[in-house]
Amino acid sequence: MMAPVRIGSFEIGAGRPLFLIGGPDVLEGGAHALRHAQAIAQICASLGVSYIFKSSYDKANRTSGESFRGPGLRAGLKILKNVRDRAGVPVLTDVHSPEEARAAARAVDVLQIPAFLSRQTDLIVAAAKTGRPLHLKKGQFLAPWDMKQVVAKAVRAGNRKLILAERGTTFGYNNLVVDMRSIAHLKSLGYPVVIDAGHGVQSPGGGKGGVASSGDRSMIPVLARAGVAAGADGLFLEIHEDPARAPCDGPNSVKLADLERLLRQVVAIRSAIDGA
Repeated sequence: MMAPVRIGSFEIGAGRPLFLIGGPDVLEGGAHALRHAQAIAQICASLGVSYIFKSSYDKANRTSGESFRGPGLRAGLKILKNVRDRAGVPVLTDVHSPEEARAAARAVDVLQIPAFLSRQTDLIVAAAKTGRPLHLKKGQFLAPWDMKQVVAKAVRAGNRKLILAERGTTFGYNNLVVDMRSIAHLKSLGYPVVIDAGHGVQSPGGGKGGVASSGDRSMIPVLARAGVAAGADGLFLEIHEDPARAPCDGPNSVKLADLERLLRQVVAIRSAIDGA
């Protein structure tokens, strides 16, 4: 039996409205983050979608050591807190160490455990002990039922405010596949589930000799619609006003101008499922 998870002023999962976790993949500055948060929040409010702003202060898991990583912990958390205060939305960011988890918990509403770090016990336990809700992303190297042990680590640390994410599984070189059966397997663990439609279309590493991950943005709506049809409670999307100029994950980002149309589609799908 799924219990809802409270995020700020609303609840997600367990028959609650569709929710969106989204924003620029990496923080590019305070004004940039706030502009995106306010625009996305307005779209979500008009469609009855609950919204959590997401952006990273540090992209630690990069293909190349020369890739843009973001403003860093201290400056990034200041930006995120400003977004929360001025846009009036809960905020989420990923953390990479127990120390970062404890620091970030003082400024954000949800802590995200990156897919690459989904088996890092010390990180999960430290994040869980902050008491903040956790967004646990399934590793590209895990089967969905393997997330039972990831969940157990957080629960043993005293935290049941969990969200699980399907973001694809490694399939050969530089490719991911998204198995929609994973949504059902993850939901059987008893927590809200999101479909990460952006990272699901990613080509990790960008191909032989690549210096950055690439992807196929045109397939994001396909995965988003399919994931909600399969029962996902929410969406996770990288969103950028100009993906071609984004310093990180541009090929896997939804263009801000296209967001409303996509959300209208998935809200309609969700309504059809709920009314069936």
